[in-house]
Amino acid sequence: MELVQYDVSTPADYLAALEDDWRKEKLLQLRAMIQTAAPEVEEGLAYKMLSYGVGDDQFMALNAQKHYVSLYVGDIEKIENSEELLKEFNLGKGCVRVRKTIDLSATGIETFIQNTIKRWRAGLDIDC
Repeated sequence: MELVQYDVSTPADYLAALEDDWRKEKLLQLRAMIQTAAPEVEEGLAYKMLSYGVGDDQFMALNAQKHYVSLYVGDIEKIENSEELLKEFNLGKGCVRVRKTIDLSATGIETFIQNTIKRWRAGLDIDC
């Protein structure tokens, strides 16, 4: 796995650094889902990728890799119905890999993001 990192200092710089291709499109779709479900969440940078949380409590991140877009959430198995909601995706313990051919609107990813945010808001553990 090749981790792609962008040499940027703000979320706006990160978005500007992305190539105008399918990865940017998928990342922007996921970003909109996060921002719609949790408008109170701050967008920042952590480990040279977009991160979401409040202050030091970051619970979600996005990054455009070479062959997919990654959504990082800690431990996927701690999120309600994750196995069913994410059946179309390649998964790591805390990573949902979004490939070019996946139509996000035809998956359970938005509900998964909402469930993750509900769990985070309730103060429940989602960490690895």
